[in-house]
Formats: sequence, C-alpha cells, structure tokens
Amino acid sequence: MRAAIALALVAVLSACSTGPKGPSDAFIARALATAPGAAQPSTLVATELAYAREARELGQFTSARKYAALGARLHGRNGPVDFAALGELPDPEQPVAWSPRVVVMSCDGATAVSFGRFQDQENFVGNYVTVWQRNAENEYRWIYDVAGRDDPQPPPRRDFEDGDIVVTAIDAIEGRVADCPRRGTPIPPPPALSLASEDPGEASLSRDGSLRWRWEHLADGTKFVAVDYFFQGQWQTTIEERLASPAE
Repeated sequence: MRAAIALALVAVLSACSTGPKGPSDAFIARALATAPGAAQPSTLVATELAYAREARELGQFTSARKYAALGARLHGRNGPVDFAALGELPDPEQPVAWSPRVVVMSCDGATAVSFGRFQDQENFVGNYVTVWQRNAENEYRWIYDVAGRDDPQPPPRRDFEDGDIVVTAIDAIEGRVADCPRRGTPIPPPPALSLASEDPGEASLSRDGSLRWRWEHLADGTKFVAVDYFFQGQWQTTIEERLASPAE
C-alpha cells in the first residue's frame, strides 16, 4: 500500500510577495531525478510551473492553447465550455499568476489533478482545480479547469518598513498517489453518486479505476468540483471545492 508522497519540491516565499510563486528549476530537477514509479507528482508539477511561466512570457491564452488537451473545457459562470470553441482569445497584458499546492494522481499516473492558489489581474486571490491527462507522447495536458475568488477576500498584507524582520514561509507541494490494485484483487468501484437533476454535472473515472473527478454547476452559479481516490483500502475524498463565480 502506497503512502502519500511528500514531494521534495520546496520554495521559499517572501511574506511580502505580490503573487503565487513555485519551486525553482533546481528543486524540480532534483525531485524528477529521484521520484520512483510511473505516477510522479513532480512531473506534473514541473509541467504546470512551465505552463505558468510561459503564460507570463508568451501570453496567458497562448500558453493555455499549447497545454490544452483535445476537448479541454473551462468551467465558467454558466458551466463548462469547450476551450477550442472560444477561438483565438487575445492575451491580457498581465496574466493570472498561480501555483499548485496539492497534486493527486491515479495509480498509473495517467490522470492527475492539481489544486492551488491564484492571483488575478485585479489582485483578487482564490483557489483553482485543474485536471490533467497524460497523452501518447507522455506529456501532461489539461482537460478541465475551474477557479473561483475567495469570498471574502483575505485582508491585504501590510507594508514592511526598514528594520522589519521578514519571516519567509516554506511552501511544500503535497503529492498524493492512489494505491495500485493488488495482484488478483481489482479496485472496487467508487461509491455511487446522486447528482441533482436540476444541477448539471459529470463524473469521470481514470482508466485504471483508482481516481474519480467530478463537477457540478449549482443553480446559484457555484462551481463544485471533487476528487476521490482509492487509498489505504478505501475510497477517500481528497479535494472538494465550492467556487464562487464573479458578480455580474
């Protein structure tokens, strides 16, 4: 039975930082060199950080198109929409900044979900969830993305003056990997879902049957997303988020 993986991806964040930051390339390289098995959360983290970096360098939607899987969907205020159908969206002058905090993977590593924090162009902060799939080229591409601002927003950080001692925080990215089935003992199916007929929703199971992710769009505009994985002999909910849509 596989224990949850604590990634060796650590970044020092300044308490006066203006946006989310992630691990350095040196930390990523060391983690990739030592991570065992096919399901390596560090590989997904490296992909997402490269995606975020290219959003700053090349443009937010230019980068999003590069890392999107066929059929990728964005979950907006009216529900999920086909990203490709939105066409060539113009890149904003300032992209959203984001960084993962938790990565959950199926046993075979083919499906992964990242949960993290973002800061948008108006300096609002919030949470996001992105679902990734590994393609035939062994590259991760996002298939579903949803985000929502904190409500209420946290209080602004105070300005620091000369002579203040600024204590930095250690921000570890946590990796969680589903247990693989034992020889001759298949993974039991996840618990049945009861989706309300008036609220659109959908659930998807990883191809190895060890991870399920699901979304719903509630009548009040709330975007709900949850991730269940098979761990320590039972199905457990590891991510569950209710994300508000911006006011009209």
